[in-house]
Amino acid sequence: MAGLFSALSRAMVNLFNPRMLWLWSWPMLVSAASWWLIGMYLWTPLSGWVLTIIPADTLQNWLESSRLQAVADSMENLINIILFVTLAITTSLVITALVTMPALVNFVAKRYYPDLARMRGGTVAGSLRNVISAIVIFFILWIATIPLWFTGIGLLAPLLAAAYLNQRLFFYDALSEHADSTELNKLSSANRPARWGLGLLTGLLQFVPFLNFFSPTFTALAFVHFELSRLEKLRRTAD
Repeated sequence: MAGLFSALSRAMVNLFNPRMLWLWSWPMLVSAASWWLIGMYLWTPLSGWVLTIIPADTLQNWLESSRLQAVADSMENLINIILFVTLAITTSLVITALVTMPALVNFVAKRYYPDLARMRGGTVAGSLRNVISAIVIFFILWIATIPLWFTGIGLLAPLLAAAYLNQRLFFYDALSEHADSTELNKLSSANRPARWGLGLLTGLLQFVPFLNFFSPTFTALAFVHFELSRLEKLRRTAD
């Protein structure tokens, strides 16, 4: 747990470094602009499709009986906004993993792990496979749990899906430059609860307005710190 909170605190400090400004701003701006343009043409059909999955009548009746009429009347727009924010953040996470991750790894490694040898056990193909499989499974989980969002424990479904995406998306790229293939395999199967815990805590930020703007880069930085620290400890114990 100490390593987990150390990774989070260091990521928070790094986030406010002037060199991070461009790295955390442009993926979200590009993502938001892209989905806004797409939404201009797909807003109506998309909302109609979503309302066939979500028990909208039941939810609207409950809102009306709870005297939340204003919310009930704007439910379709509310769902569209949730979808837009989710897609924008997810796209920004993918851009961060594929494009800005090398810069983030270099930033952290030079300042905190200058003596950690780079074994380059990861590959571009491996990174692409990891990202594609993570996104596919994430959206399967996300879509499959939409009907549960408005029922009790179902409120946790989007958070668990975000936790899965974060830990799966950033684990490989955080280590691919420094770990060899054997170390990647060892670290992949070791300490999974802590990795999921980090994914869960960083996933929470994606649901907090304003803070979710920073969440992709913050998540990436936290996983870089967490995984490089684990790699350093693994090599120390092997010596």
